[in-house]
Amino acid sequence: MQRDRFRTPPGKTGAVADAPQTWHYGLVARWWAEFNTDGPEIDYFRRFIERFGEPALDVACGAGRLLLPYRRAGLDVDGADISSDMIRLAGERLEGDGLEAGLFVQPMHALELPRRYRTILVCGGFALGGSREHDQEALRRFHGFLLPGGALVMIGHALRNLTEGTGGPSDPRMLHTEASHRAASEGLQVEQLGEVVRHLSGGDAIDLVLVARRPAAS
Repeated sequence: MQRDRFRTPPGKTGAVADAPQTWHYGLVARWWAEFNTDGPEIDYFRRFIERFGEPALDVACGAGRLLLPYRRAGLDVDGADISSDMIRLAGERLEGDGLEAGLFVQPMHALELPRRYRTILVCGGFALGGSREHDQEALRRFHGFLLPGGALVMIGHALRNLTEGTGGPSDPRMLHTEASHRAASEGLQVEQLGEVVRHLSGGDAIDLVLVARRPAAS
């Protein structure tokens, strides 16, 4: 049995009442687990864990696309996702490999976790389906769960992708600017902030990357 496999915030018995709604349940979650299993993000984010250290937290981990190869490599990584179906599938995949990880059914704005982390990863899941208030609370939670010297690494579609890029959300509220990410990093030391281009078969996607560290003395 996975440790903390279906943990929800204290006092809750399922999805958080005011949590954003996503489509990653049922058959969609199963499809995601079976077919969305690789990609350049796996190696891209791994180097941040190797640089900033363990333990690490994969926020919006889904069915374990990043989490599973990291655990196979022996990295100490937990995962959190709003979708109980995704977490169940991630747990099944880990168990199939004889592995375990801390897995939590929690939206990012209501994270209540038993430990803090040297690296927190957010690969494309920030600002999806929620509100600005939820986003700000999620950022406060990320900051609070970073160990001194730990790093927050976020990547998601840039606002410019809406008019000049390929794929990604069509709702500008779900997209990111350098100004919004700089505000998100208040209290942290920004090491990297800027756009990166991903070359896809149908064109180029424009992402925004934030790498920010909690001061070592905090």
